[in-house]
Amino acid sequence: MTVSALIQEARPIEIISTDGIILGGHFWPRIRGTAAGTVIINPATGVLARYYHRYGRFLAAHGFDVVTYDYRGIGASRPASLRGCGYRWREWGEKDFEAVLAWVLARDGSSPVSVVGHSVGGALPGLAAHAPVIHRLLSIGGQFGCWRHYAPAHRTRLFLKWHVAMPALTALCGYFPGRRLGWLEDLPAGVAYEWAFRRPYLEDNYPQREREAVLSRFDAMTASILAITMSDDDIATVPAIRAILDRYRGGPRTQVLLQPADLGQETVGHFSLFHNRHAIGFWLDTLLWLRDGVNPWPDKEVG
Repeated sequence: MTVSALIQEARPIEIISTDGIILGGHFWPRIRGTAAGTVIINPATGVLARYYHRYGRFLAAHGFDVVTYDYRGIGASRPASLRGCGYRWREWGEKDFEAVLAWVLARDGSSPVSVVGHSVGGALPGLAAHAPVIHRLLSIGGQFGCWRHYAPAHRTRLFLKWHVAMPALTALCGYFPGRRLGWLEDLPAGVAYEWAFRRPYLEDNYPQREREAVLSRFDAMTASILAITMSDDDIATVPAIRAILDRYRGGPRTQVLLQPADLGQETVGHFSLFHNRHAIGFWLDTLLWLRDGVNPWPDKEVG
């Protein structure tokens, strides 16, 4: 089947979040064969959902129904003006991902639901009330962006960029003008500040009275989790991923550390695993996890 034919299979969707925000996205029905389940793709912070469409088409061609969507304030879910917008990171999980998960369950509550979460997208599922229905999570660089966990060699540069320049520009503009800077997409002020002033561990970012409830939601998620770390990812390091993986205490968790050479590449970093060049390697390997629950890299596990 040609790429153009696969493109025609996607249809735009709108999903209403739990507080009435309209989220834009796409639904990719499986191309052929028996349904292997539904996969929701959670983007990274400031990354458009369309960045993941190539991988979404790939999964649809291999028997999955797939949902891609933009968080509130991003891409197809962006309001007319971001200036003064109070959207927050936590709402992406508690309200946006929750709404997408509910939409998937209403459409077909009988097939297994899996999540592919990139960066913050791997950390958000535990915030959703319906998280217990998730079958498997493939977390690719999944973490919350605390500067203390950045790779030591790049920590100062990343700290100045995301934890000094970003909040300063956000205060000046009323939102973070990332697109003009070439630093991802524009971000709502609440999201930018949450990232900039993030503490190392999930619960520490909530008022004391809310911490037990947040951890309980993560405990309620019993999905099997495979968390992927790239050795040349200066943001999603082993400690960064472990800090959020340790909060998913309700089910089996496996963390693997891959070298670019394991994937036939010289560099990979934080973003490139969703590029087409990984279709005949890494993408095929992810099917083993999403479809069969098999870790393709058992010799790369991190203890």
